Amino acid sequence: MPLITTIHESLPYVDPEPTPAERAAAEALIAAERAAVPDDPQHALLPPLAEPAFTPLLQAELDRIASNPSQPPPLKAIDLSRYEAPDLDPSTASAAELEAALRQAYVSSTYLTARRQHLALLDSLGKNAWLVGNWQLDAELKALEAEVAASKREIDLVTIARRRLQDENGGEIRSLEETWKRGVGRVLETEVAAESVRREVLEARKIAS
Repeated sequence: MPLITTIHESLPYVDPEPTPAERAAAEALIAAERAAVPDDPQHALLPPLAEPAFTPLLQAELDRIASNPSQPPPLKAIDLSRYEAPDLDPSTASAAELEAALRQAYVSSTYLTARRQHLALLDSLGKNAWLVGNWQLDAELKALEAEVAASKREIDLVTIARRRLQDENGGEIRSLEETWKRGVGRVLETEVAAESVRREVLEARKIAS
């Protein structure tokens, strides 16, 4: 069932309360209409779920895991060998191999140094950034809650004013309703009388003919 629980008072206040029979009939109609439509566990205003759009590489990995779900091999997304020290024997390695190993060691050392600096900055400043982010989210939440409270107050004021106007003009509304009912009754009486006269005329014509 949708999570819509907000109820706005929009019915007229001057109408009398429904009788138990009328209420039971209305509830039966509501139950019949609800039975025709399956309950939706999601909120009615939520958009439909987005279809996943995986990249070809990720889709291939998912297909590989799905083909053997019992024991899928580990995904080697990060090559750890680039951070390991080269294992070369200087007495047997060539100059080109030593130069490549030295270049790789420089790259690894530079990356790890920068990574260590980033982790140190995160350790010292990350907490403050997290607190500032939480404070901003809390301020935004409070602003939205204040807006919701103001809207509810406006609804309550409109409801109170509406009820006051209906109470002040309830007598006139009921008088107009009674006048309308009497007018409808007179129209029906006139139609019945006209139909009776029409039949009498037809009977008189039949007798005369």
